[in-house]
Amino acid sequence: MSTYLLLFVVSLVSATLFPMGSEALLILNIKDGYNIYLLLLFATTGNVLGSIINYFLGLKGEEFLIKKKILDSKKIDKYKIFFDKYGFYSLFLSWAPIIGDPITLIAGVFKYSFKKFLLIVFISKFLRYLFLCLLTLYLS
Repeated sequence: MSTYLLLFVVSLVSATLFPMGSEALLILNIKDGYNIYLLLLFATTGNVLGSIINYFLGLKGEEFLIKKKILDSKKIDKYKIFFDKYGFYSLFLSWAPIIGDPITLIAGVFKYSFKKFLLIVFISKFLRYLFLCLLTLYLS
């Protein structure tokens, strides 16, 4: 498996609800001298795709989550109003460990605009990886 494909897969999985991180692999690949632009492209693309998976799991899994009593159907409308108001801002935290992945799932549950979702998630994840790339280069 090529270095770039491995980074793509690790980035994708780390953006789902599985506990994994892709940052260490990205930093290692930068230090090993791989093309930083391709690393940034593959990491961002994989991570955004993982968030899209979360979104669609939330979108299509709402009924299942209610049935399993993970979500309370009575509270969903109340929370949806809150998410409609602050969801735009909260999605900028989609890059953050621990809270980012559930935010992308919740965006799907509340049927947040997919176009807005995709734009915000792409920007936030790209900027996170760009920051890591620049910081790694600066400290090397």
